[in-house]
Amino acid sequence: MAYDQNLAERIRKALSRRKNVTEKKMFGGLTFMVGGNMCVGVTNDDLMARVGPDAHAAALKIANARPMDFTGRPMKSMVFVGEKGWKSDKSLKDWIDRGVKHARSLPEK
Repeated sequence: MAYDQNLAERIRKALSRRKNVTEKKMFGGLTFMVGGNMCVGVTNDDLMARVGPDAHAAALKIANARPMDFTGRPMKSMVFVGEKGWKSDKSLKDWIDRGVKHARSLPEK
């Protein structure tokens, strides 16, 4: 399972003050869950952000974001963000906040 360990640690640190956060290996990488719902993750050098179907089109308009596509069919509520899109602390925080907002909109598992 290959993923950017430094990015994972930055996410871990950013989520450290939030309640009910867990980590789970999936999608060939590492995901972070809030209330049992995935919010963000790391696979290879990409950030995965679960933004929800209503925010998907807007998220794709942000620089360095692209559809999350594992099987030839893009997932309608998730995006991949390339390194330039999460490199700064502010941009990473913005993506994490988007993911947490969506995760919290769902029933806890």
